[in-house]
Amino acid sequence: MAGASEQFARQIRWRPLEIAFWLAALAPFVVAPNYLSLASQVAITALFALSLDLLVGYAGLVSLGHAAFFGVGAYTAGLIAKHYWTEPLSALLVSAVAAGILGYALSHIIVRFRHLALIMLTLGFGLLLHEAANSASPLTGGADGLQGFRVPEVLTFKFDLYGRTAYAYCLAVLFLCFLVARRIIHSPFGLALRGIRENATRMPAIGAASQSHLRKAYTLAAVMAGIAGALLTHTTSTVSLDVLSFGRSADVLVILILGGAGRLYGGILGAIIYMVARDQFSGVNPQFWYFWIGLLLVAVVMFLPNGILGGLSAFNKKHQ
Repeated sequence: MAGASEQFARQIRWRPLEIAFWLAALAPFVVAPNYLSLASQVAITALFALSLDLLVGYAGLVSLGHAAFFGVGAYTAGLIAKHYWTEPLSALLVSAVAAGILGYALSHIIVRFRHLALIMLTLGFGLLLHEAANSASPLTGGADGLQGFRVPEVLTFKFDLYGRTAYAYCLAVLFLCFLVARRIIHSPFGLALRGIRENATRMPAIGAASQSHLRKAYTLAAVMAGIAGALLTHTTSTVSLDVLSFGRSADVLVILILGGAGRLYGGILGAIIYMVARDQFSGVNPQFWYFWIGLLLVAVVMFLPNGILGGLSAFNKKHQ
């Protein structure tokens, strides 16, 4: 028992490279002040990818409808700002709760399925929610989106055209959610999730209730995705149907594959690479930028099947 406690304690300790990474996240304020709006979008996407990693990388639940929770968080934050109040932190909390309630409700169905059935089920739920939002145009704005609101400030810092406040806000929320995810992963619960991912039928034999653990993981992932969606609403002051689209669910899965699922930093690294590459490729060729993204994905899958972080880990082990 003491040995297990020591092992968890070692995993929780911060490594110098981790500290350097988060310090480097402050660099855009100095070295790229003109790209802070892009940096805030990277932080939002990184949080969204981190939430999906809890499902795909650690619990083994592949989802093609994860944008449902992102969209619920985005629309909840937008409706609050339009009809009730514009204070973002409390709205962030309400959005997280709304997405978590939906995630908990759906988890009772989701955890009963695996493989292709699970993929089709999550895809179906995502498409249903997208069409529901499109049909409820008096509430959501339908195809025109939810408009006519503005979140002026967070705490006492006003959102500016340069994106300084937006990036600081998104980065702070990403870091806090990362701390929560890091603690979850390096805990007995996180270890149980990895065991369920490897063999869900044997885990109950050692006292880990597979479905109960998966429901908790699914709800936590939904909460984080809802927070990411609310951040997008607060920093852009608009909500479109795109937040619930299949494309958004597919993109975040691609991001996770690029960075490396089950690596904690994989989703964050994948978000940085994907968003920066998309920005640059779309600037070079606005019509065919997806070709280059597809080429990048094919190259990573062929030469680094476990993602970029997985490839780096294998390289380090080989040369130790």
